[in-house]
Amino acid sequence: MKKKLVIYSTTDGQTLSICRKLEEILRETAVVSLKALLDCSQEDLENADQIVLGASIRYGKHNPSVKKFVESNRKLLEGKKTAFFSVNVVARKPNKNSPETNPYLKKFLYSTSWNPDVLGVFAGKIDYPKYGFFDKQMIRLIMYITNGPTDINGSYEFTDWKKVEEFGQKLMR
Repeated sequence: MKKKLVIYSTTDGQTLSICRKLEEILRETAVVSLKALLDCSQEDLENADQIVLGASIRYGKHNPSVKKFVESNRKLLEGKKTAFFSVNVVARKPNKNSPETNPYLKKFLYSTSWNPDVLGVFAGKIDYPKYGFFDKQMIRLIMYITNGPTDINGSYEFTDWKKVEEFGQKLMR
């Protein structure tokens, strides 16, 4: 049975939720390991037939550890089947919800020169009650500017779970 490694870098947990859904889908045909980026070992990478990396955006950027991970493991990644997906709230907009149109995914791939076999973009979640004062106000301002939800008492999930399932099916091929 194939071994698949799903790695995540999450800010507020939505990327982990998406990775758990992918893990569930992939378990139908493979042995799957789910690891936080910072807990992923060289042995985990070497033992996997396919590596899936999911990373969230906060304030327009992926966590710097994601880029460092790709750069540090470039040779190994290039020798395996790989997939990458980005989770960001801008992907709630139809003109920014694909690998070809999402500015954060395009910028990340350009900056790393990495070419995964499968790419995905998923809209994330805004959970105002969970945020500290600064993040709550900054995200609210960003949502105001981009015509998103601004009620700080609410939680807004934009993830299209059918799209996540379709991505999972692609990874099984």
